[in-house]
Amino acid sequence: MEKAIALFTGQQTRIRGASRTDSGTHAKGQVVDFLTSTKHSLERFVPALNHHLPEDINVLEAYRVDDDFNSRRCALSRTYQYSILNRSAPSPLRRHSHLWIRENLDTEKMAEAAQLLVGVHDFRALAVGHPEDRSAVREVLRWEVNRDRENIVIECEANGFMKQEIRKANGILTEIGRGKCPVSTVAHALAGEVIGAQLLPAHGLCLISVKYPSSIRIGT
Repeated sequence: MEKAIALFTGQQTRIRGASRTDSGTHAKGQVVDFLTSTKHSLERFVPALNHHLPEDINVLEAYRVDDDFNSRRCALSRTYQYSILNRSAPSPLRRHSHLWIRENLDTEKMAEAAQLLVGVHDFRALAVGHPEDRSAVREVLRWEVNRDRENIVIECEANGFMKQEIRKANGILTEIGRGKCPVSTVAHALAGEVIGAQLLPAHGLCLISVKYPSSIRIGT
């Protein structure tokens, strides 16, 4: 993205992202901000940046914001989805966006366990490499498990997530869905107990959206 901006504007700049996703994770609703003094009109940014970006990255919209806007610090919450294909055979069309699990998962138990993640908790036991001198307390607004036939979507929204936290938590939920551990395993993890659940692969995770206060003025 920074290279594309430089090619279009002729200026070097650094971007800030609203959410630091794990390597290999997808994003449908990432938000970034940067400073530029270019004289190009706002309308030119989307087509020009997409011209310089690789095929797996696209800019959907561009806005002018106030100078004190910070895409990460101003965000109220981030919403992620983890997609699982739960059937006997894999799908070549969804192998880059869904985790395939052959065994039938009990989504009712998974959903029950997911509710234990909602609220204000210390998620340090579910994060990887989080600095000891930084708080691991986050507020989860919702953590839901929904099934539509063979498709399972685990959707969570919080004021912030830490490295690999979602993938580790969802790894525990899938183990519960397999019947390998009880619903109470989530409570034990939040209490700091080390849980040997699988860290789910990154390709099933996607940043869906970032929410901002209505008071933040975004416009042309």
